[in-house]
Amino acid sequence: MNTLTIAIGALILFGTAYFIYGRRLERNFGIDPKRLTPAHTRADRIDHMAVHHWTILFGHHFSSIAGAGPIIGPVIAVALWGWGPALLWILVGTVFLGGMHDFGSLIVSVRHDGRSIADAAGDLISKRAKIVFSLFVWLALILVIAVFTVISAKTFVVQPEIVLPSLGLIPVAILVGLALYRLKVNQIVVTLFGLGLLGALIFLGTLLPVNIPNQAMFIWIITLFVYAYFASITPVNILLQPRDYLSSFLLFGGLFLGYFGLIVSRPKINLPIFMAWDTAGGSLWPMLFVTIACGAISGFHSLIASGTTSKQLSTETDARKIGYGAMVAEGLLAVMAILVVVAGFSSQEALGNVLGNTGGPIGAFGQGFGEVTRPFMGGYGGNFAVLILNAFILTTLDTAVRIGRYLSTELFRIKNRHLATIFVIVLSAFLALSGKWDRIWPIFGASNQLVAALALIVIAAWLLSQNKKYAFVRIPAIFMLATTMGALLFQLVKFLRDKDFILIMIDIILIFLALFMAFESKIVFLKKRGIEKQC
Repeated sequence: MNTLTIAIGALILFGTAYFIYGRRLERNFGIDPKRLTPAHTRADRIDHMAVHHWTILFGHHFSSIAGAGPIIGPVIAVALWGWGPALLWILVGTVFLGGMHDFGSLIVSVRHDGRSIADAAGDLISKRAKIVFSLFVWLALILVIAVFTVISAKTFVVQPEIVLPSLGLIPVAILVGLALYRLKVNQIVVTLFGLGLLGALIFLGTLLPVNIPNQAMFIWIITLFVYAYFASITPVNILLQPRDYLSSFLLFGGLFLGYFGLIVSRPKINLPIFMAWDTAGGSLWPMLFVTIACGAISGFHSLIASGTTSKQLSTETDARKIGYGAMVAEGLLAVMAILVVVAGFSSQEALGNVLGNTGGPIGAFGQGFGEVTRPFMGGYGGNFAVLILNAFILTTLDTAVRIGRYLSTELFRIKNRHLATIFVIVLSAFLALSGKWDRIWPIFGASNQLVAALALIVIAAWLLSQNKKYAFVRIPAIFMLATTMGALLFQLVKFLRDKDFILIMIDIILIFLALFMAFESKIVFLKKRGIEKQC
């Protein structure tokens, strides 16, 4: 089968879903263009601030959710189970689970004054559910911040030519933000100016690679945490919005070049459509669904949607473009990751060698992207792919720190934004510099999907409270909860075999968390049904 055929099919499916199913979601959630959003009702010019144009907020949201996840997960899934199951789950998951999950999280947060999806659980399920859910999410964010900081620092060390464009984008973003909001310059003019400077930084980066001879990892980790601190406390329109907006053009450029490469080269698929049900990574269900994660549905997206995005949404009519539309774009990225890998490697063995010995899934994606785009990019395609990924790791990092600050305020009542940010960064820095995150990371995939399941439960509870249909949310919630439980039990057996007591303890805690939230939500649904029967 030709990769171009699959690419065209995916584009048609996602486009149809956005216009047909996306509009149906708008009706189900009761989108009201006249209702004021928290960006207006709670405007503070720091966190709550209506965006200049929906495209800027789309850029922020897309850049924040599309880190390395939609690349790493699908590439690993192709190597373990084959490209067929991976592609099918991405297509189905994006349309019916991921897009709805992101859109629903955004609307629930907007209707609860921009509060996080975990905080809204207190109103919709119970106060106990809010505390347990929020604490779990907060701890998961600490881990994400630590890991993404280490990954970015390693990339700076290994590929010093990307340091200048990655960090140089910060002052460029500040200039763009000031031009848009203070000087009121035309958005198109400002965008072209910002992209021109970014292009110059990419070119200069190849000429002036930044090498640090001693203690490079430590210096870059500290540098990134300092940046994350200022990014968290700075008004969103000065740094976060314009930086992510400009970064999104990198990813759009990568998407265009990747799919254009498929059109030009029309490569055939060299890897098998199906490998085996049981592999070294576990059985296809549940482990494939946990491994792919961001490519189809991700709990982290609900934190972005209900964290920073809901506080900047100008009108509810933009929710489908940003919530559902960004997930569709991420689905296209995940499909492209699969296609460039199955076309860029001559055999499953060659892919396995790169995954295990050379560059891991990011290196495999870079090599595949480089092969597909070689007719018009020469040997620069692979480096460009890695630059894109690192840019999005950074955008996810600064957004995660800001959301960690929000949750610290909700959970611990730390109202001073400087103190709340320092609290999050100190704990994350301890994990990053001590290397202790490495012990916990293997279980993060399952915990991320558990957040997605819990977010779907909260969304279903909100629909129930509004007397709206909720089966289209509840069924995916049950599926994701069962899948996550299956993955946690599978991993628990492995951890018991390895006698890894830290991961055993965390795994058991996550299982009890899932059971607790299921029990709490079941009470709410049964109580509601009882009231409806009495009426």
